[in-house]
Amino acid sequence: MGWVESLQKAINYMEECILEDISMESIAKQANTSEFHFQRTFAILTDVSVGEYLRRRRLSLAAQELSSTDHKIIDLAYKYGYDTPEAFSKAFRRQHGITPSEARKNIGKLNCYNRLVIQVNLKGAEPMRYKIVERDSFQVVGIKKEFSLINEENLKGIPKMWDEVNGDGTVEKIARLNNGEIKGILGVCVDKRLTQSEQSIDYWIAAEHKGEATVDFLTLDIPASKWGVFEVHGPMPGAMPKVWKQIFSEWFPSNQYEHAGTPELEVYSDEDPSSPDLYSEIWIPLK
Repeated sequence: MGWVESLQKAINYMEECILEDISMESIAKQANTSEFHFQRTFAILTDVSVGEYLRRRRLSLAAQELSSTDHKIIDLAYKYGYDTPEAFSKAFRRQHGITPSEARKNIGKLNCYNRLVIQVNLKGAEPMRYKIVERDSFQVVGIKKEFSLINEENLKGIPKMWDEVNGDGTVEKIARLNNGEIKGILGVCVDKRLTQSEQSIDYWIAAEHKGEATVDFLTLDIPASKWGVFEVHGPMPGAMPKVWKQIFSEWFPSNQYEHAGTPELEVYSDEDPSSPDLYSEIWIPLK
C-alpha cells in the first residue's frame, strides 16, 4: 500500500470510529507508522492536529443532527463524547458561534468541517532543491525534554522549549560546541515508541559535536543512515513548515524512498531568523 493510501486509510478509520474513544496508537496503526510520525505528518499536511480534526468533525456532525432531528441536546452531548451538556454547549459555541439551542431553532450560521480526503497534486509544484547523502553514525550534544504524545502535548511543548533556550542563552552555548559536519543548531525528534513502550518522544536542541561533551550537556548518537537533505530558504517560522509540507505532499509520493523511522533533523543557522535570505535544512532518514 502506498504512503498516500495508508494515510487515507487512517483518516477513514477515524471517520468510521468517530463516536468511539479511539487512541492515537490505533489510528497510527492504520497507516503503518508510529504515533509521533503520524501526528507530525497529519499536522503538516492539514495544518490541524489529529485531536482538533476529531473535535471539529464531531461537532459538525452534532450540528447536523441538531438541525435535522428532534434528539435531545443532552443525548447528543453524550453521543459525541462530552461528559456534561455544559461542556458540550461550550465546545459547540466555540466552533459554531451559537449555542446548541440556537442551532436547533435555525438561529445563526453553522461552521461545519467536512470529511477529509487526501489529494496529491503535482502539477505546477515549485522545484525542490535536495541531495541524497550517506553518513556513518555521528554524535550530537545539547539538551532534551520528554514530551507525551497523549493529547498531542508534544505539539504544544516543543515551541515553548525553543522560546526558553533562545531566551536564557542556552542556544549560544550549544552553538559553541558545533564542530561537526552539520553547521547550525539542530532540532531532533526521537520517537521512544520505537524502542520502548512509552507514549512519548525525546526532543533535542543540539549541535553535531566531535569529542567529549561538557557536564552541562547530554549526548545522543544518530545512527548511520541515508539522508534526504532539503534546502529551506526564507525567514522563520514560515519557511520551514512550507518545505515540510512539500516533502510529504509532493516528494515522498513521487519517489521510491520511505521514511526510515529514525530521528529526523531540522538545521537552523545562527543568522537573523527574519532574513529573507536565511538558509536552513531538513534532514530526513530514508530507506
